[in-house]
Amino acid sequence: MTSTSAEPRARVAPAFPVSPDQHLMAEPTRATLRVQSRMLAATRAFLTGQGFQELLPPVIGPVTDPGIRGSKQVDIDFYGHKYKLMTSAILYKQASLMAFEKIFYIAPNVRLEPLETAVTHRHLAEFHQIDVEIRDAGREDAMELAERLVAHVVDEVVREMPGDLELLGRDPDAFREVVRGAFARTTHQEATADLVALGHPQDPGAEIDWEGEEILSAKTSRPFFVVDYPKGSRGFYDQEDAERPGILRNFDLIAPEGYGELASGSEREHDYAALVTRMRETGENPAKYGWYLDLARRGIPASSGFGIGLERFTRYVTGRTAAWEASAYPKLPGVVSA
Repeated sequence: MTSTSAEPRARVAPAFPVSPDQHLMAEPTRATLRVQSRMLAATRAFLTGQGFQELLPPVIGPVTDPGIRGSKQVDIDFYGHKYKLMTSAILYKQASLMAFEKIFYIAPNVRLEPLETAVTHRHLAEFHQIDVEIRDAGREDAMELAERLVAHVVDEVVREMPGDLELLGRDPDAFREVVRGAFARTTHQEATADLVALGHPQDPGAEIDWEGEEILSAKTSRPFFVVDYPKGSRGFYDQEDAERPGILRNFDLIAPEGYGELASGSEREHDYAALVTRMRETGENPAKYGWYLDLARRGIPASSGFGIGLERFTRYVTGRTAAWEASAYPKLPGVVSA
């Protein structure tokens, strides 16, 4: 990583809008959403050009992603059955590979984040992900695709939307190293040691917390991957390294300039017995995942994939202070809004 500073740049939290029209009619919001629309079009064009099939993900289901970092799931009554709003479509992505080799979603997600995350600039209770999954692929394949996708989308915005970037005060020169690709890489162990040396109390057995991600992010001018998270820090679907017990074959993609995490991904566990074991190790009841485990018993394909947070990605490209500024109708944790 290219060092620039040990501390994230100061960001003054913008005032949350008192009404939807106040937010939508603001010219910076309009410019941000125009850029976001171009980002989505570039994403779809890139992925379909690579042979990916776009599918529409479910919004509700009997279970959803349990690995959601302290947030709560939302239950609904589905004709007398307790269903969940999707926090992530990861289980459905794996299932979809039984029909298609390469798929992607533009997926809505709902997570009731802890109230303290309302001030992180990064968390929303309702957001969207660019979800990608590749059959018979390894972690390196997913990382290479994420790198190429991010570089392509950023390059298109810089080339095609200079007026909106200028309106938002976003310097296109900030993306010089991004569009070239070849993102840097560090391990979770190295990142943890770096944070501890900087005085940040990062638990070596846990995910890097959002403050830690922001500190690491502020030290670099190009995106970078954090790989090899310890077992127990992520969900049961992240595959353990067969040659390094206790290490997961996963990654996060961190944006530079203090913007923090953009994406998470991994090789997926797909073996039935291993999934049941991992569920129990992470405190999950396998009986809840009946339909998913039935598919695994019949043979879910091996795969790798990732999810890019759309509002976070938009925030980084447009230089906005907070992720909610990249949403037309933002839902901030703990704030009741339209």
